[in-house]
Amino acid sequence: MKRRTVLIAVGTAAFAGTRGLFAQQPVIVKFSHVVANDTPKGKGSLRFQELAQKYTNGKVKVEVYPNSTLYKDKEEMDALASGAVQLLAPSTAKFRPIGVPEFEAMDLPFIFNGDEGYNKTIAGPIGTSLLKMLEPKGIVGLAYWDNGFHMVSANRPLLMPADFQGLKVRISGSKIADLYFRRLGALPQILAFSEVYQALQTGVVDGCENTPSNYWTQKFYEVQKHITVSSHAHLQYAVIANAKFWNGLPADLRGQLAKAMNEATDYTNSIARQENVDALARIKENGKATLHYLTPQQRQAWVDAMKPVYKEAESRVGSKQIVDDLLRSAGITA
Repeated sequence: MKRRTVLIAVGTAAFAGTRGLFAQQPVIVKFSHVVANDTPKGKGSLRFQELAQKYTNGKVKVEVYPNSTLYKDKEEMDALASGAVQLLAPSTAKFRPIGVPEFEAMDLPFIFNGDEGYNKTIAGPIGTSLLKMLEPKGIVGLAYWDNGFHMVSANRPLLMPADFQGLKVRISGSKIADLYFRRLGALPQILAFSEVYQALQTGVVDGCENTPSNYWTQKFYEVQKHITVSSHAHLQYAVIANAKFWNGLPADLRGQLAKAMNEATDYTNSIARQENVDALARIKENGKATLHYLTPQQRQAWVDAMKPVYKEAESRVGSKQIVDDLLRSAGITA
């Protein structure tokens, strides 16, 4: 599948606006993200690091900072704007604070018809138009990186909407997730990704949602007795860069980095599904958490409970059009 990618920006220490300096020392690119290296995004960032070095003949050095070792997720956007970091891959729920809430429409429940439906949406006009909305904010949209569908967990089985009543559930900050969990009777709590394990362990929150690969690498299964493989929402990242830095790159270097980003994107998205399958198998084999799968009747109960969110989302994301477009793409009648 063809991916839309633009390229990255360079660090201030290496950029002086002349070709001569690029020949004398490598361009340092700091790539910060909040997940582990052995997740799809983590592996994708390392693949980009390798390919950037290869295709630029060492003219670019990518430094990858996983697991919030450089910045927590709430700090990353400010770091990108200031030039302290050059490359990010935040979840699409993270663009509201910078004035682009439309991305949150991609968090709507049951909006994608499986992996094929998701891929079609992000590769088409909807995905392209969302990335273009970042340009007035001084951000270049590079690509979408996939991480699959969410599960949800707690220390009691979550099979019907009534099972969520009164649960404090961690969310990343998405207003759409806030809406659909409230429709289930839960109490959404915003927490940084790096704080989730301890919050689950100590009871600050009762549950969370995330993909199988993140459940496994962050060990959430150790502190949650029950996990429902619900696939109720999708997790995707937008790889982004500071436009001012990007526009200062020589054209030849941009081309080399473009090739690296295209290949890293294809690689990341090609492994995402299998990584989640493998993670789910490991969680099951570990045995600390019980996995539950929704029956058709249970799934329909979730769909019915969450359906009002589609209308509520129009004001939350600031665009009735993007909600309508997504519903039409999924064949959903609100």
